[in-house]
Amino acid sequence: MGVLNIVLHEPEIPANTGNIGRTCVATGTRLHLIEPLGFRLNEKAIKRAGMDYWEHLDVTRYLDYEDFLKKNPGAKIYYATTKAPQTYTDVQYEDDCFIMFGKESAGIPEDILVNNQETCVRIPMIGDIRSLNLSNSVAIVLYEALRQHNFTHMNLEGHLRNYDWK
Repeated sequence: MGVLNIVLHEPEIPANTGNIGRTCVATGTRLHLIEPLGFRLNEKAIKRAGMDYWEHLDVTRYLDYEDFLKKNPGAKIYYATTKAPQTYTDVQYEDDCFIMFGKESAGIPEDILVNNQETCVRIPMIGDIRSLNLSNSVAIVLYEALRQHNFTHMNLEGHLRNYDWK
């Protein structure tokens, strides 16, 4: 299996991006950040957020959505949005595909969604909840994509010290 890619379109909250970065490191997933960011990614801010794993993260920054598209020609992109007709489990995530999430306050811009309706996916929810937390949403969809690929290259067994599972 190739490497999966998470894309954050103009993320605003550093703690969410930090959590997502940690999830990406734990799963061998690449992270792509489309500017403008709602925070600074300098060494001091990263250390303050407790992101000591950031140096292990495969992360790429882009000036804007057009820059992202130009640098990833032909990329298969899934757009996570509450406005999608299909759920995140309705699609088959290809090797090396990209899964994009929008900023916390507004999601992915509607002009992008309108032009990509066939690859928009959503997480089902009840009631009038606006959306789930961004880092939770990324984890839900990413782990479905990883499950579809049988968690290739991931540890599938846990071990307790001084205990033999039988």
